[in-house]
Amino acid sequence: MKRFFVRLMADWKLIILPALIKWGIWGVAAVAVLDSSSLPVPMDAILAVFVWNDKRHFWLYCLMAAAGSAIGGLVPYWLGRAGGELFLLKRVDRAKFDAMRHRFQRQEFLAVMIPSMMPPPAPWKMFIFASGVFGMRVPLFLVAVLAGRMVRWLILSLLVLKLGPGAADLVAHHALASVLIVGVLAAGGFAWWWMRKRRAGKALEG
Repeated sequence: MKRFFVRLMADWKLIILPALIKWGIWGVAAVAVLDSSSLPVPMDAILAVFVWNDKRHFWLYCLMAAAGSAIGGLVPYWLGRAGGELFLLKRVDRAKFDAMRHRFQRQEFLAVMIPSMMPPPAPWKMFIFASGVFGMRVPLFLVAVLAGRMVRWLILSLLVLKLGPGAADLVAHHALASVLIVGVLAAGGFAWWWMRKRRAGKALEG
């Protein structure tokens, strides 16, 4: 079994990945599907090269990569939906599990979108798995991942257009700082949205 996985990874890096990249925009989407569903790849670096070589269509590469990531994310999502509750209940008690479910369902869109905006080493698949466990609706899940990934890769593309394809390495080397910056921005956006929601609620009550 170990030899099988070693060979699979070798074939993926030397044969499958280069073949997919030759598909251009559709290849970006296919690589994103595999990256999100099963086999991790340096998605930022791959996208950076495409954007640098075809600057006029950078937004289209971001869109296709984001769509592919959303579709591929359905694999860990459905794994969580199928048996994730039992998996989590083996690790936490029922009271804590119900509290986790309550917190997630209150802001499920942001609970998926914000991690989707963050570069590695953010544990993206863990949040995707949880979205399946806690029964997030599939259309909302797809939109949340698409929106988060689109923001992430548009930011990366703007850096690439300004600094060159090496911008992907810059993001990778400063991954923790990138995660913190995106987290702060996301928290600020959430706070602004929450305050507007509360004010609108008070206005309706009044």
